[in-house]
Amino acid sequence: MKTIGLLGGMSWESTAEYYRIINEETQRRLGGVHSARCVVYSLDFAELERAQHAGDWGAATRLVVEGARALERAGAQLLLICSNTMHKVADAVEKAVQVPLLHIADATARAVRRKGLSRVGLLGTRFTMEEDFYRRRLEDVHGIQVLIPNAAERELVHGVIYRELVVGRIRDESREQFLQIIRSLVDRGAEGVVLGCTEIGLLVKQKDAPVPLFDTTEIHALWAVDMALEQG
Repeated sequence: MKTIGLLGGMSWESTAEYYRIINEETQRRLGGVHSARCVVYSLDFAELERAQHAGDWGAATRLVVEGARALERAGAQLLLICSNTMHKVADAVEKAVQVPLLHIADATARAVRRKGLSRVGLLGTRFTMEEDFYRRRLEDVHGIQVLIPNAAERELVHGVIYRELVVGRIRDESREQFLQIIRSLVDRGAEGVVLGCTEIGLLVKQKDAPVPLFDTTEIHALWAVDMALEQG
């Protein structure tokens, strides 16, 4: 099994989910007491969050690249950025290391296509929903049409992520607000909805939704196991 490098701490709440899913899936596939070969580099999210909201993406890039290089030095044979938003700097990470980076949007697109869907709603941070680094990859590379919430809904989603989910606060009121936004996206033609922030799956579950939900944390983590167990 190849060694998986997890670039986490964005937030640690979702990084813990990555670690759990990867190890549970590895044990399920290999049996016995197997667990994943894995190294984790956990950033201090406070530093990264300040840089994000200040628009200082140069500083954010340096933090993430430093972590990626540390994982490579530690023996990681493939890398995951455990955050949708920080795939904004995925190109810089790929240039900084020699090992493969598994892009979360590619993993998500594979899952959407396996369901036979071509039009999805996207929930995430304001950066993920409004900028083109994520949506363009889904649309231009994978041919998946992306719908995003309206401005007020985007602000609500962004606020819940940063004020609640990244610190482990799970509120029923926020869940109902997210489900209403999901229903609005469905009314506009979304065939499914991408939970394009690695913490949203902590709040919203498939059983609550009228269409398929694509939990990017789970999808990304399971793809990592696929690739780590691949021969050759």
